[in-house]
Amino acid sequence: MSPEAFEARCLRLPAVTVSIQWGGTHVFKVGGKIFAMANGLVERRASGFMFKVSDMAYELLIEQGLARPAPYLARAKWVQLADNDGLPDAELAAYLDQAHALVAAKLTRASRRALGLA
Repeated sequence: MSPEAFEARCLRLPAVTVSIQWGGTHVFKVGGKIFAMANGLVERRASGFMFKVSDMAYELLIEQGLARPAPYLARAKWVQLADNDGLPDAELAAYLDQAHALVAAKLTRASRRALGLA
């Protein structure tokens, strides 16, 4: 998936905001909570996509060598793709949908309602 497609996919999800933090990292949030990040969108870095995953997906992606634990976020079950093109676009899109859903589910009921997610 191209960096532009990654960003477009994240922004297509409901109630998503993006900010640029930490020296150029595009940080995608729902309800103020991060669900995905992309390092080096401008430089088109080969392994800059990071996102939250389920416990099972975490083990699977790392075991298959498709991802590694994301720096500073591994304990929260975040992965960083070994290669941005390592997954088919449809599969990566599904992981981004899941990341958004996992983080949105942790928001308070009032927050989800205010964001139109409930």
